[in-house]
Amino acid sequence: MSTIHFTEITTSTPEQFIAGLTDFGPGRAQLFANSSDDFLKVHAQGPGYADVTEGSGGVWERLHYDWSDPNHIVLKTTDSNLWGGASGHTYTLHRRADGATTIDVSIVRQGKNLKGRLLGIVFGLFGKSVLGKPFHNSVKAIEARNLQAPITNNVEA
Repeated sequence: MSTIHFTEITTSTPEQFIAGLTDFGPGRAQLFANSSDDFLKVHAQGPGYADVTEGSGGVWERLHYDWSDPNHIVLKTTDSNLWGGASGHTYTLHRRADGATTIDVSIVRQGKNLKGRLLGIVFGLFGKSVLGKPFHNSVKAIEARNLQAPITNNVEA
């Protein structure tokens, strides 16, 4: 089993980050490179949770998303072609006094078959370099999306 940990500071608020993390619409790959529209399927969704299959490049997993605590978001792997056991992602969000947000993420990979176990070893050895850039890019894509949000001007003519 491999555990990879990252910390990133973002200009996004926790609410904005959660909105990006839980946007399961078409084009999700623009925010998360490892989530192709070809694999994306929302099985169930409600306030504070979702049951979603996603993946790319022949690797997929079904995740139970739980954001009922907006400072602690848990994605538990419930099925996958590679991952089992304790696999998943945990995001802890800390609102900073300067308006930014610190994101701490832990990714656990426990292979359930030979290919998963071998890939888990690779992640254990090279996970920060393999997954670090995509995580950074996701954080930046969510920031960019928030900057593009329309600004309304409520001035009466």
